[in-house]
Amino acid sequence: MKTSFWTKLLDLISPRLCVVCGTRLSAEQSVLCSRCWLHMPFTHFSAHPASNPMARLFWGQFPIERATALFFYEPKSEQAELIYSLKYRNRPEVGVQLGSIMARDLLPTGFFQGIDALVPVPISRNHRRQRGYNQSEAIAQGIAQQTGLPIYNKVLVRKDGAVSQTRLSQFERHANAESSFCLADASQTAHRHLLIVDDVVTTGSTMSACGRLLSQAPGVRLSALSLGFTKT
Repeated sequence: MKTSFWTKLLDLISPRLCVVCGTRLSAEQSVLCSRCWLHMPFTHFSAHPASNPMARLFWGQFPIERATALFFYEPKSEQAELIYSLKYRNRPEVGVQLGSIMARDLLPTGFFQGIDALVPVPISRNHRRQRGYNQSEAIAQGIAQQTGLPIYNKVLVRKDGAVSQTRLSQFERHANAESSFCLADASQTAHRHLLIVDDVVTTGSTMSACGRLLSQAPGVRLSALSLGFTKT
């Protein structure tokens, strides 16, 4: 990738660091250094988008066409630093850059073929006020940069007062997710192929709840994408 003079100058003035190990990045690198990229536990789910473990997680939950995740997520691992930085350390650019990288790599595989729009999993208004951004929307912005797909960030709403999924059991996650979202505008999603975007898929309860709501629109088709996927 060709690097502009201004990018090189900015790196001299304010060096960018690898999110995982803190090594200084070269002008050609983004988010991670070469060593950390080399050790990323990539899922390679895009090789079998309709039948990989993430897609199978949603079978019977909502009509899923294809699904993929960038890497296997494990709490407190080196790679988990990507999610922590994006979600808790005011680094939305990590999501934008990873979404862009992921989309660029997926484009030749045909993963985005036929998809009409991106639907980031919403956060509540309270969380958006506290955080200043929606991490899933940041990922969608990076995808949109590469694909030109529109982002539908108002069709789903997360209710204020919804409990975070982080510390709940698997059973509690499903029950909590089911009551946490509502469909704001089904007319915008009818007869479209929508890609639901989230940061991490663990039990699949959050994305399943979103998928079931979106599938209420007539003729809708659904696929799913996340940065991380937790092995069960």
